Amino acid sequence: MELSVNKVELMGRVGADPRIGQSEEGRKVMNFNLATGEVVKTTDGTLKEETTWHRIVAWEGKDIASFDTVRKGSRLMITGKIRTNVFEKDGQPRYIQEVLAQTLKEVTSS
Repeated sequence: MELSVNKVELMGRVGADPRIGQSEEGRKVMNFNLATGEVVKTTDGTLKEETTWHRIVAWEGKDIASFDTVRKGSRLMITGKIRTNVFEKDGQPRYIQEVLAQTLKEVTSS
């Protein structure tokens, strides 16, 4: 079997206060969107910032920052893996990609 890697690293800002839920086993889960940006040069030579939104799922654990401190505007560094969920809507398959966080740390400005 060929070796493959599913790893993503993101640093960005939380777009809205996270939704926090709980599994049937009592484990907390946090869902939120993270904005990352980059500056790109357009065809006419001007610079513009482009924002990409990422769906993040973080389960409570030792490498996940406190659920109590993550808020809209929090700057986070996340490592994790990409997961695709498939569901059906109006008889058509729909796909959602999300990042399953393995580590999540708040980044403070210095």
